[in-house]
Amino acid sequence: MGTDNQNIQEGAQTTDTKTFTQAELDAVVKDRLKREREKYADYDDLKAKAAKFDEAEEANKTELQKVTERAKALEDELNGLKEAEKLRTMRAEVAKETGIPANLLTGSTEDECKAQAEAIKAYAQPQGYPKVRDSSGLSVQTTSTANGATTKAQFKDWFESNF
Repeated sequence: MGTDNQNIQEGAQTTDTKTFTQAELDAVVKDRLKREREKYADYDDLKAKAAKFDEAEEANKTELQKVTERAKALEDELNGLKEAEKLRTMRAEVAKETGIPANLLTGSTEDECKAQAEAIKAYAQPQGYPKVRDSSGLSVQTTSTANGATTKAQFKDWFESNF
């Protein structure tokens, strides 16, 4: 093993170490810097072009955002109109079934509108008012005489002729 160490030490001693002067080192570094600068000589131009591209892309993005927002607004409006039409149609159907005008119904479901219509019907029925009847016991509004006139019409004619 001792001989291996001696061979390594002798090899190390026999290798020439090259030394450079400061001028030579400066020249090598200067040459290297010159080659690197030549690689990136158009860096400023590329940087300016990239900035213009970014500006154009940002402007297009802004236009795209405007169009997207407009499309979203129109889509929301369309959905609102569809929902309103659906409600109007449903209320019209309930109104037709119940006989209550559709503009009085404000429910958002068919069951709500039907319950509302029933409540309106119950409220609209006259309660507590006495029905006027003539001497035969029939309702004044529905009693007809032989000539087709109602008792109410006969009373009106008699009243106008006597007063």
